[in-house]
Amino acid sequence: MKNVNLISSSSQKKGIVYYQITKKYRKTKINLSFCKGFRHLFPKKNYFYFIKNYEKMKLTRIFVPIVASLVLYSCASNNLSYEGKAFKSAYESIKADELKKNLMVIASDEMEGRQTGSEGQKKAGVYMIDYYKNLGVSYPKALGSYYQKVPKEALKSRRGELPDSENILAFIEGTEKPEEIIVISAHYDHVGTKNGVVYNGADDDGSGTVAVMEIAEAFQQAKKAGKGPKRSILFLHVTGEEHGLLGSKYYSENPVFDLKNTVANLNIDMIGRSDKENEGKNYVYVIGSDMLSTELKKINVAANKATQNLELNYKYDDPNDPMRLYYRSDHYNFAKHGIPVAFFFDGIHEDYHQPTDDPEKIDYPLLQKRAQLVFATAWELANRKERIVVDKK
Repeated sequence: MKNVNLISSSSQKKGIVYYQITKKYRKTKINLSFCKGFRHLFPKKNYFYFIKNYEKMKLTRIFVPIVASLVLYSCASNNLSYEGKAFKSAYESIKADELKKNLMVIASDEMEGRQTGSEGQKKAGVYMIDYYKNLGVSYPKALGSYYQKVPKEALKSRRGELPDSENILAFIEGTEKPEEIIVISAHYDHVGTKNGVVYNGADDDGSGTVAVMEIAEAFQQAKKAGKGPKRSILFLHVTGEEHGLLGSKYYSENPVFDLKNTVANLNIDMIGRSDKENEGKNYVYVIGSDMLSTELKKINVAANKATQNLELNYKYDDPNDPMRLYYRSDHYNFAKHGIPVAFFFDGIHEDYHQPTDDPEKIDYPLLQKRAQLVFATAWELANRKERIVVDKK
């Protein structure tokens, strides 16, 4: 083998790429028509380069196999185009001003800090349900309403017994595989009031709550455009998180849909701020995305590269991390049942569980970017040909 050429052809426009190894190997054709995301592998418009004088370049013996492997990786993890009109329109419908509009209500003093079972939390629930009704997004038929009642017996915590509360569920049925479910979750409770002071919980977890609402609107918009998700999507707002993940625990023990048919859970808990370590950065912490399924992490990474290109920070992505964040939000009640999860998080900041966690301190453009990333990840999970595989335990 003396010369190795990677060449582009006129058929590149059709998504066909050639690589040619002269002398010993025949020309080989790779179809990349379903791999729109592969361009991130190559930094210039002309994605392929001529490599000459092969015998002088010892490392190029492995270059072509590496390129082929990377292209195949891109196909595997990005086999659904993010460039279609339906996706683009839905993705762009998630807007900072709409997130702010909803959060100014959810995290207002009127909601009294959304303590589990409180009147303030119930008001927030009514607001969310009215939002879904206006979108035309209904509830699971098997449930009969948007409410999954969580009895006080299931809400016992170290802080004492709580009143009855509710998980809130909205649902878009899949067009091709309706029995397979993607769960997008956030908790809508917070810590209430203390000594007459309202703890509004704008970031924790008002930010996740309004992100789920906007993501639902984006999927519903795509559905109205004739591009509804192939798999069903459950938008799950859980109660009792602040008292020990109690609402998600109750759902996982009393699921509306068989957990065997739950493909993945994308959980959003605090995505509206930045911690001190990352001030000024476009980032998000991702936790647990490859604990059970290597495919889920690949999909999230590919979705990020195709859209926001945020810094995906895996600092806390370790069950043995001293912060133990893998166990501290609602995704864990899915993970412990063997369901792949990804937890999106902004870190611990100075207003965490303080009365100063207010809507005015939210970084709404960054909240938008993170919500759009979750949407793009869910889009791929919902529409790819095969459901992701659990390949780790």
